[in-house]
Amino acid sequence: MREPRDSEAVIAIVDDDLSVREGLRSILRSAGWTAETFASAQEFLARPGGEAPSCLVLDLQLPGLSGLDLQERMAEVGLEIPIIFLTGHGNIPASVRAMKAGALEFLTKPFDEQELLQAIQKAVERDRRARQQHAAMRELRARYESLTPREQEVMQHVVSGLLNKQIAANFHITEYTVKIHRGQVMRKMRAESLADLVRMADKLGIRSQTNSAPR
Repeated sequence: MREPRDSEAVIAIVDDDLSVREGLRSILRSAGWTAETFASAQEFLARPGGEAPSCLVLDLQLPGLSGLDLQERMAEVGLEIPIIFLTGHGNIPASVRAMKAGALEFLTKPFDEQELLQAIQKAVERDRRARQQHAAMRELRARYESLTPREQEVMQHVVSGLLNKQIAANFHITEYTVKIHRGQVMRKMRAESLADLVRMADKLGIRSQTNSAPR
C-alpha cells in the first residue's frame, strides 16, 4: 500500500465493537497511519488534551451518545475534525443529516478497505489545509496586534482609501508623521503593496474608517 503523505497524522476510531476497532487499527497500521481507538463517544470526548486527531472514523450506532450526537457535540465545542461515518445499516436520512453537518464520507459496513483508505487520505489532506489556514490567520492577527493603537487607526484609514493628507487632517498631525506610521504598518504587517494590506484588512474584518473621528 502507498504510504500516507502525512506521517504525523493521527486517525481516531470510535466504535463499540472491539473486533471492528482492532480490524480498523490493523488496516490503518498496515497503511502507515497512527490510530487511536475509543469504545464510545464519551470516551473520545474524555481523551487527554493536546493535538487533536487529523480524522475521525465514527460508527453511527453507539451506546449513549450516537455518532450523530457526537458530531453535534464536536461542533458545539469547536472541535473541527473531518469525519468519516461507518454504519452497519443503510440509513439514508442519517447519512443526509451527517453530510449536511459536514461529514466527509458515509460508508456502509462491510466497507471496501481501499475506499476507506482513500477517504482517510482525503480527510487528512483537508485537515492539513484547515490547520495551515488557521495558523496563517493566527499569525495575521498577531501582526495586527503588534501595531500601536495609532498605527492600527492609520491602517484602518489607509485601507479605506484615504490619502496621507486626509489622514493627517483627521488626526491633526503632519503628513510626514502619517508616512512614518504608514511605513511601520507596512513593515509590521509584512505587506508588499496597498492591495496586499487591503486583503489582510478584509481577512481581519476591519471596517471602513473614512468617517471615524480620531481618538
